[in-house]
Amino acid sequence: MRARNRIKYWSRWVTMHGISRVGLLTQVRKMPLAALFLSPDRADNHYRYIEQIRSVGPIAPARATGLVFTGLAQTREILRDHRFITLAPNNIPSPVLPKALSRWIFEKTEPGLPNPVEPPAMLAVDPPEHTRFRKLVSKAFTPRAVGKLEDRVREVTLELLENLERKERADLLDDYASQLPVAIIAEMLGVPRADAPFLLQWGNHGAALLDIGMTWSAYRDATQALMEIDRYFDAHLIRLRGELAQDPTLDGILASIVRDGDLDDRELKATMALLLGAGFETTVNLIGNGIVALLRHSEQLDYLRENPEGWPNAVEEILRYDSPVQVTGRVATETVEFEGHTLPAGSMAVLLLGGANRDPAVFDEPDVFDVSRANAREHVAFGSGVHVCLGASLARMEGVVALQSLFERFPELTRAADPTPGKHVNLHGFGSLPVNLGRARVRASS
Repeated sequence: MRARNRIKYWSRWVTMHGISRVGLLTQVRKMPLAALFLSPDRADNHYRYIEQIRSVGPIAPARATGLVFTGLAQTREILRDHRFITLAPNNIPSPVLPKALSRWIFEKTEPGLPNPVEPPAMLAVDPPEHTRFRKLVSKAFTPRAVGKLEDRVREVTLELLENLERKERADLLDDYASQLPVAIIAEMLGVPRADAPFLLQWGNHGAALLDIGMTWSAYRDATQALMEIDRYFDAHLIRLRGELAQDPTLDGILASIVRDGDLDDRELKATMALLLGAGFETTVNLIGNGIVALLRHSEQLDYLRENPEGWPNAVEEILRYDSPVQVTGRVATETVEFEGHTLPAGSMAVLLLGGANRDPAVFDEPDVFDVSRANAREHVAFGSGVHVCLGASLARMEGVVALQSLFERFPELTRAADPTPGKHVNLHGFGSLPVNLGRARVRASS
C-alpha cells in the first residue's frame, strides 16, 4: 500500500472506527454495549452482556449515539420503519466530529473498492437505488430458483462427506461448514471452484468490515484484501463478458445481471462483494453454530434422529439461539418518538438481533436450545423490511442439508476439543470445530 493511500485509508479508518474504538474502550468496564464489541472476554460472555443491556428494558440508551434495541417487536418495527435508513459511512453519527466534516472526509477518502458495507453495495443503500439492485439479484433467490439448487447442494455435500470419511479427526469449520456455501455461491457467480480458497480468505476479511471499532491493522488488512478482490473481479467480469459473447444464454446469477441489467462495473463488483461477504459467511456460521449447539445438547440431536422431519425447524432454532448476524443499525432521518424514547434526526438505532432473538416476551426460556420450539421461526436473524436477507431461503436449505447429512453420515461424531471462538462480533461464529468423526454409516447403493 502506497504512503499516500495509507494516509487516506488511515483517515477513513479514524472517522469510521478509530474514534468510536477509543470511546468504547474507555467504557468497556462501565457499559455492556462497549464490552459486547471490544471486551477481551466478549466471546465467552456475549449473551451475558446482551442481557445486561436488556435489564434496562427492550430499549436502552446508547451513550452519544442513540438507542439500543433488544426487544423483538421493537427491533422488527425499526427495521420496517421508513423513517430510518440503513447505516452507511456518510451517515454514521460521530460523538466528536461535526456531521459535515465526517461527510467531507468520507468523500475525500473514497477508495472506490468493492466494500460490501459501503455504497453502492445493497447493504448500504436505500430505495430507489436498493430497489434497482435487489430486483436484478432477487430472481436467483426465489423459492423456485432455490429449489432447483437443492440437488447441486446435495451433490457438493456428498462430496464433502466422502472426503471426511478418509479422516478420523477433522476441523468441521475448515473441512465442511465453510466449503459448502462457498462452492455454491462461487458456481452462482461463475467463479471457478479452484478459486474457493481465495474467496474464503477474502470472505474472512470482508466479515471484519461489518464490526464496530476495528483496529487499524484489521482495517488495513481488509482494505488490502479489497484491492485484491477488486482486481480479481475485474478479470472475472472480462472473462464472463467474453463467455456471454460466445453464449448469450449462459446461466448463473452474475451472467444474468451482466446480460439483463444496467449496473456499471463498480455496482457489479459491489454486488459480487456483498454476495460473497454476506452470501456465504453467514451460512458458514449457521452450519458451524448448529454443529456446536447440537453437540452440546445431545438430547436435541437424539430427538432429531427419531424425528428427522424436525430438521427445518431445528435450523430455525439455531438461527434464533445463536444468530449468525448479531448486530445491525439504522439512522433516523427525522426526530422519532418511540415507546417513550426520543431518537433525534441523525442518531442511530443499534439493533441487537441476537438479543431480539432471545426476547423473553416472545420466547419461553429463551436461553434454552429447543429444536422443537413452536415459534422458533419468529426470529429476526435474517432481518426484516426492505433489507431482509435476500439469500434466506438458500441459507435455510443449505443448513438443513448440511446438518442432517453430517449427523446421519457420522452418528458417532463427538467433540475432539472445545471449539475456538471466531474473531468477529457481528458475523458471529467459531474459528475452529475439532471433532472425532467416528465410524461413518454405510450409504445404501443407488
